[in-house]
Amino acid sequence: MNKEQIEQFFATLKAANPAPETELIYSSVFELLTAVLLSAQATDISVNKATQRLFAVANTPKKILDLGQSRLESYIQTIGLFRSKAKHLIQTCQILIEQHNSVVPCNREALEALPGVGRKTANVILNCAFGEPTMAVDTHIFRVSNRTGLAPGKNPLEVEMALLKRIPQEYLVDAHHWLILHGRYTCTARSPKCNECQVSKCCKAPEAHKTNTVLFQQ
Repeated sequence: MNKEQIEQFFATLKAANPAPETELIYSSVFELLTAVLLSAQATDISVNKATQRLFAVANTPKKILDLGQSRLESYIQTIGLFRSKAKHLIQTCQILIEQHNSVVPCNREALEALPGVGRKTANVILNCAFGEPTMAVDTHIFRVSNRTGLAPGKNPLEVEMALLKRIPQEYLVDAHHWLILHGRYTCTARSPKCNECQVSKCCKAPEAHKTNTVLFQQ
């Protein structure tokens, strides 16, 4: 995509959804961190179902610790990799209490020092909780960026850097959400809905049948 196409791409997505938000349900920064930790290789729907039960009884670092790993696992066992996620969440709660006064830190270094928190998770927290123009490249964003020609890259970090460089500043804060939602519901991995796509005119692949030729690498 050239600059004009990128501008049109995001202007169109913004017009359709002026205030995009994550589909994870949360009411505090800690709840968001917990939900994102649980969301790896899981759908937002499955995470929301689990956290609805969990947050009703434990939604702070201390309350999660008081549950203990075994009881925590019972609340999230419907989510993939729930045992390792429970372990990481317990460890994260301990660090938040001991090093951050139970407050989720607002800088990348401190976030990535938490067990189970990588660059993508930190980017989600920085963007959704603190309004920073970060780009958490998941499978949807990776696919959309490569397929459309918006920001091609061989791995998530390459795509992230390209997106931060190419997306106009006025769209950066919300771009993460627009791209995820577009990939989740329109530019899907299989059978993308090109005939219904609002930004198809900007896409590098004008044919109705568009396939992603670059594999997502976690």
